[in-house]
Amino acid sequence: MACQSCSTSDGSAPKGCKNNGTCGTDSCNKLTVFDWLANMSLPNGETPFDCVEVRFKNGRKEFYRNTEKLTLSIGDIVATEASPGHDVGIVTLTGELVKIQMKKKGVNHTSNEIPKIYRKASQRDIDIWSESRDKEEKMKVKARELAIAHKLEMKISDIEFQGDGSKVTFYYTANDRVDFRLLIKDYAREFNTRIEMKQVGFRQEASRLGGIGSCGRELCCSTWLTDFRSVNTSAARYQQLSLNPQKLAGQCGKLKCCLNYELDTYLDALKGFPDFETKLKTEKGDAVCQKQDIFKGLMWFAYFDNFANWHVLKIEQVREIITQNKQGIKVSSLEDFALEIAAQPEKDFNNAMGQESLTRFDQPRKSKSKNRNKNKAKVQNQNTEPNKIQNQKPKDKRPIIFKKNEDKK
Repeated sequence: MACQSCSTSDGSAPKGCKNNGTCGTDSCNKLTVFDWLANMSLPNGETPFDCVEVRFKNGRKEFYRNTEKLTLSIGDIVATEASPGHDVGIVTLTGELVKIQMKKKGVNHTSNEIPKIYRKASQRDIDIWSESRDKEEKMKVKARELAIAHKLEMKISDIEFQGDGSKVTFYYTANDRVDFRLLIKDYAREFNTRIEMKQVGFRQEASRLGGIGSCGRELCCSTWLTDFRSVNTSAARYQQLSLNPQKLAGQCGKLKCCLNYELDTYLDALKGFPDFETKLKTEKGDAVCQKQDIFKGLMWFAYFDNFANWHVLKIEQVREIITQNKQGIKVSSLEDFALEIAAQPEKDFNNAMGQESLTRFDQPRKSKSKNRNKNKAKVQNQNTEPNKIQNQKPKDKRPIIFKKNEDKK
């Protein structure tokens, strides 16, 4: 599906057309679709569907009616109806699959309010379109400066020019409602064009910016995810995850979309578990659930008077005790049903490949200054010892003669 410039080069390395999703075949974007009915002809007497799907910047897709009976294919640049003037986009899908896409998006294909396609874009239309696209980055910087000057709590995330350059759409993100009436006047005075403000969510902004998630892979919203479903903290509770906002939040500041991926599987597994708030009545006392293991089908219970001591029970045993409690029968104790789980030995790291220690950087290094001072002291002692020996006086080695005391006269 990729265009020729996106194919691999020598050594299986991707070339990359560097057109950021606007290459000729429109196959460098996550919104690319494959027309699997392209090689099939319509039955005799059937007319082709007169609506096409056109993509614009920022992943915006809209449906247009081909009233002029133009021969369009995927990748054609067309001039479409806009208010005011016209817009320029790329055809992404044609034929009967467009009817399915319209039904999925809730668009009535028989409505007369569907805008139409004027013509295939001429070279002049493409030149004006490309010149307008080149201005967007400089305008975005200036627009942010003006928003900061007005002290508005909003962020201009992106700018989109209309195909004919007659209107500019500013996409912004904000936590609360923003009064930008004075800001629009400054924009119109500075850029001398028609201004339209459009607020987008933080997830839509993160999908356009892209990045690397905590899993080490590219963000789902910037690679393949197109619909953003609401994510609640209950999804983390059902999966028994830590309710730490720093771990559960993504780069957009909201809860991660991947919390919903395995939620249905956990909900199906929890259907076979008794209620977490279930209390077991025994002759020793009442017990309440403290923990669940969804994968192994185990539940941990503790008495009200001894929460530190937990007893492990299978869900079948818990159901058996619940049925007896409903009949008014109390079991003797949880110890009769508890499982004995052997403590697993701790796994030690074995250096089988002869690699260096993983904690080699954790050990404090010895300061080099102390070693240098010690070496200097040794050298000074060695240099001073010969001088001491030279300065010492030679000892008198003559024998000592003892004389007898003479009588004094």
